[in-house]
Amino acid sequence: PWLRKLHHVSRSYTRTIKRPDSQSATFGAFSGSSTRRLTSSDHAQGAAVKQHIGLTALVVENYDDAIEFYTSKLDFILIEDLPQPEQNKRWVVIAPPGGTESQLLLARANCEEQSSRIGNQTGGRVFLFLYTDDFWRDYRTYVDRGIEFVREPKTEDYGTVAVFRDLYGNLWDLIQPN
Repeated sequence: PWLRKLHHVSRSYTRTIKRPDSQSATFGAFSGSSTRRLTSSDHAQGAAVKQHIGLTALVVENYDDAIEFYTSKLDFILIEDLPQPEQNKRWVVIAPPGGTESQLLLARANCEEQSSRIGNQTGGRVFLFLYTDDFWRDYRTYVDRGIEFVREPKTEDYGTVAVFRDLYGNLWDLIQPN
């Protein structure tokens, strides 16, 4: 089996993979960008790759209720709120304070099937993982603001974690990594 190991460097990462032929290749995401398109042979030779997940769609019942919850209860920042009248929807993007790469696209359900997923996009599993630099500050703030925690704070090998519900019932981990 391949051995995978992540090395955290600031906000960047590299991944070293030990291949069956005992050679190692290092992949990573770094500050800056390349103007040359990387090929599959570049990847195999360990060339730097810059990718990240920019948006995750979160199905909501109502844009304004969702914006209010995330910005007033969790202190998220409203990045964009653009009407798309030709599709009878809005392009609404939010992000946690200090977050620079991953953002949430609030996507209003527009049919029965999508509505059935509101609050349960992952079948009861934790859906989103909110990393913080101060667990107890955020935990106390969220409790004071009426956020429902369904699993109390716990210290794990990877950090301090507790599970809360958002306004629709989606489960989130609040985590301060070690």
